[in-house]
Amino acid sequence: MSSTLDAGSERSGSRPAGMKKEVFGVFGDGHDLSRLRPERAFDAVLEGDRVAVGVRDAGLGSSGRTAVHSDERGLCLVFGEAFVGGARESNESGAPVDRNAARRLLDRYAAVGRDALSELNGSHVVVLEYGGEALVATDRLRSWECFYADLDGLRAFTTDLSSLVPHVDRSRVDRTALLEFLHVGTVLGTATVFEQVRRVPFDGYLTPRGTGTLDRFVYEPREFDYVDELARRLTRAIRRRADLPGRKGLLLSGGKDSRVLLSQLPAIEHCYTIGSPDAREVRSARKVARQYGSGHTVLEPDDRYLRPTAEKLTYTQAIKESLHIHHAGYADAFDVDTLYHGALFDTLLKGYFLERDGVELFGSKLPSRRLHPDPDPIDSLLGTLGYYPDASVRLADAAGDLFDDIALDSPDEFLRERFRAELETCWERTESVHNAMDLLVIKNQPVLPFRTHIADNFFEGFIAADTDLLDWHLRTPPEHRHDDTFWRALKRIDPAIFRHRPPSQPHSSTRLNQIERFARRKLPFVEAFQPAWPDRREVYEAYGMDEELFPFCQSVRELPVRLKLRINDIRWWLD
Repeated sequence: MSSTLDAGSERSGSRPAGMKKEVFGVFGDGHDLSRLRPERAFDAVLEGDRVAVGVRDAGLGSSGRTAVHSDERGLCLVFGEAFVGGARESNESGAPVDRNAARRLLDRYAAVGRDALSELNGSHVVVLEYGGEALVATDRLRSWECFYADLDGLRAFTTDLSSLVPHVDRSRVDRTALLEFLHVGTVLGTATVFEQVRRVPFDGYLTPRGTGTLDRFVYEPREFDYVDELARRLTRAIRRRADLPGRKGLLLSGGKDSRVLLSQLPAIEHCYTIGSPDAREVRSARKVARQYGSGHTVLEPDDRYLRPTAEKLTYTQAIKESLHIHHAGYADAFDVDTLYHGALFDTLLKGYFLERDGVELFGSKLPSRRLHPDPDPIDSLLGTLGYYPDASVRLADAAGDLFDDIALDSPDEFLRERFRAELETCWERTESVHNAMDLLVIKNQPVLPFRTHIADNFFEGFIAADTDLLDWHLRTPPEHRHDDTFWRALKRIDPAIFRHRPPSQPHSSTRLNQIERFARRKLPFVEAFQPAWPDRREVYEAYGMDEELFPFCQSVRELPVRLKLRINDIRWWLD
């Protein structure tokens, strides 16, 4: 086994585009790797008998971040975020625990095999060779995608799709994946829009000749103090990421999620909120930042909010839409080294995608905390995942000149069939229809490009990927994963956390908030709650993006803004 390090003044110019941080490897030797990528493209290269891999990451060697190790037994790379225990953890002899996650994982793999992968905490990709076996594994949430393709008998893999695409035939498009992207903005399962490129499965691994799945993400509901346990685990997860390097910042909304990070991380120096200075959400965020002694910058919604630049589109990886990377255009304004966020709190801790029961009033449903007793998972999920039924019927006629073979007899039937097939893959991990619905969204989480951009440009604190919180999600029955449980947990962490209430939740009672939100929508002369994010249609039209993106496609211009941006996203990759 051998490894090389390259301080790499040349590495930033080794490719004209792509992500700043990357794993790229082959199931082969160093010579095989060099056929595809030069060694100078990486900060470290590990070469084994069965796998050779390069990594590029400014955080290489930092505590809790990317680590490499090789010796006579094999090699190991842990890319991203990996925690091997608390700051005061010691082994049985009383000596400090080895803080090199790669070395420790190789030790544990030698002792217990693949069970060692369950012992790593955080958001990461693992490349490992031991005992004649080589594999690549994602974390249990698949929070980093890993792509692979078989190139003339050589299997290559990477965390950055843009580095693999030049090696495949881009004309070979996966029609099903393309249609999923166009109609719901997410490619399901393990596919990409490129027929030759696939992804490592959710909670899974890649080998030289196949793929497999693990059992680290399996629902096992039980009874315990859900509020107290969530408060304890959330506190630990935040503090576990308290020592990230340099100046610290936070993407702060006026809601509940991100303010808990301010409460527990006094080292956060500055917060950033996207929105109009006079918007209620922005005013609330400003008050929260002041409460915890942090600076605050408002980033006004201009063309940067929506403009689909090449940098932004890179992070979609041709499997998710760029709409969710709403902060990317403002990255130059973030004067920080570490950036925290509250992504996936809604999905994992508050059951945002669970179907709630409710009372029908005036043609609308007043939601309840109670779960729907007999939900239709497909109806519910299609209603929340970016599907536009009427526009989808017109999409093929509108965009047929831009893409080949996208006509469907019934987009609705096509999507229902695809979602039913994806839902079937969830039953092996749960017996509850509600948990299966949550799992389908988690496996195909549409907002991951948001955090991929952050992780690539900053030291990132991805709190929701913490094993403690994932275990809470898996063990808490779905009827207890709701806003009220989360609300009570936050107040247990910090009784003063809601001194300045979220604008859309003026009451301590979740039920009262729902009633007021409903009333404001229905009653005349009463102002509705403002949305948390800028109006994308207003921004799109204010900056004449139709003329920029579709100068000769009048039929496309008649589609909803989100669909137009989605069409442009995938056109960029295919072109």
